[in-house]
Amino acid sequence: QVQLVESGGGLVQAGGSLRLSCAASGRIFDAWAMGWFRQAPGKERELVGVISWSSGNTHYTDSVKGRFTISREIAKNTVYLQMNSLKPEDTAVYYCAADRQMYDIELMMITDFDYWGQGTQVTVSS
Repeated sequence: QVQLVESGGGLVQAGGSLRLSCAASGRIFDAWAMGWFRQAPGKERELVGVISWSSGNTHYTDSVKGRFTISREIAKNTVYLQMNSLKPEDTAVYYCAADRQMYDIELMMITDFDYWGQGTQVTVSS
């Protein structure tokens, strides 16, 4: 069993930056993918981006491409979400998740993910 703990959320003005962290309590294996999701009030949870734990390859949803970057630090079992040029529409609770068997990084769905963090609030003011 792996526990995921997010941190780094907060309030930021539009155009600003935040970096979220997701620390895993147990080992992350090479076959795994780590994802970041977000859920705004009244909306469904959506995939923000994914990183392959073994290769470091990433894939992002179109709305964050060029602004958000996912990275990992293997020695610390930690995944990061660097968010730049933030917009009010980025306001949401952000969740970290782990998929124990990634097949295609571009075809991942919310149902693929096995472990979830508790979420961290990101609020972008205009």
